[in-house]
Amino acid sequence: MTLLALVLSPGVGLAQPASRLDAIQRRGFLTCGVSTGVAGFAEVDGQGRYTGLDVDICRAVSAAILGSPDKVRFVPASSVAAFTRTDDIDLVSRRLTWELRREAPLGLLFGPIVFYDGQSFLVAKKLDVRAIRQLSGVAVCVAGGTVFESNLGAYFGSRKLPLKTLVLESAEKFDDIRQALTTGRCNAYTADVSELGAIRSRLSRPGDFEILAEQISREPLAQLVRQDDPQFFDILRWTIFALIDAEELGITSRNVDEMRKSENLDVRRLLGVVPGNGKALGLDESWAYNVIKGLGNYGELFEKNVGRDSPLKLDRGLNRLWSAGGLMYAPPLR
Repeated sequence: MTLLALVLSPGVGLAQPASRLDAIQRRGFLTCGVSTGVAGFAEVDGQGRYTGLDVDICRAVSAAILGSPDKVRFVPASSVAAFTRTDDIDLVSRRLTWELRREAPLGLLFGPIVFYDGQSFLVAKKLDVRAIRQLSGVAVCVAGGTVFESNLGAYFGSRKLPLKTLVLESAEKFDDIRQALTTGRCNAYTADVSELGAIRSRLSRPGDFEILAEQISREPLAQLVRQDDPQFFDILRWTIFALIDAEELGITSRNVDEMRKSENLDVRRLLGVVPGNGKALGLDESWAYNVIKGLGNYGELFEKNVGRDSPLKLDRGLNRLWSAGGLMYAPPLR
């Protein structure tokens, strides 16, 4: 048989590589890359227990694929570049901003936005500041050499507002930030809202500081997978959409069993009572039920990890459902 015939013969050739879904099901766990250290998003305690919004997204994918949110192996994901050099990590979930050059040239794909972040200001309440313009002439701390420093200068410069800054050595040196804020060396600190919430929660008197609603940058945070497996990308996307859709439909971790009896067709489809969605993804028809039963809906995850039920006490802002003035919206799960 000639080489051309070998190429054209449908029954001859190299075996197709196993899909990532097959590999995860075979090994019995999902490998998720995270970066610990930011309260509310990814932390690990002395017993090795991982918590946070980034962590819960990994656990949701585990529940969708394996039926349990606990079948996850968490590993450090130090950078996007490190993710591209190894095939060992299935999914990266670590407060990554969705950017063109992090995706297109590297053969990667970002999933749906799970947190609309942006640069804002942690301000001492005693200043009674309600708008960024009121920080003109106020000492603002910022970590040196960061995008926060350049954004700060650009924002004030373009508006010809006087800017007084105190440049700190590193965003990772919390003691320096705490000391600068509590001693009054600066009366405001600027970074992403997700970081500001974590910083405020660790201050001795967090109630003395507030985060301004106004923001000077857009930082849409999403999970990252490889471009080479459309099925796994679909599973990530529709798992997150299921979390959002569940909140809109009023399905929670507490009432999900009762909601299986609902006559609402959208509810019945989501929970697998009416089959079809599972088959379309290559999953069990109870995939979304398992996610919601094990973890809750998007609103539950938000409030538990970074919202009113957490030490961060972040306002949902743009992370509200579209019907409540936010940007969270799921395509129809049908």
